[in-house]
Amino acid sequence: MRKGLFWLNDKQWAQIEPHLPTNQTGPARDDDRRIISGIIHMLQCGARWRDCPPDYGPYTTIYNR
Repeated sequence: MRKGLFWLNDKQWAQIEPHLPTNQTGPARDDDRRIISGIIHMLQCGARWRDCPPDYGPYTTIYNR
C-alpha cells in the first residue's frame, strides 16, 4: 500500500459489505473493497478517472462500478 491513498478500514467495510450484491451471475467480481476505496479516493481528490492510481485496479473498472 502506497502512502497517501485511501483505504476503507475494517469498521467502514463492515458497514458497507452487507449492502453489496452477492447473487449475481457472470464473471467473478473484483475485490470490492479495493474498488470502492478507489472510488472514494478519486472523489476526494477530484482528479480525472484516467489518473486513478494503479493500486486500485484499472481506472475503467473504478469508473464503471
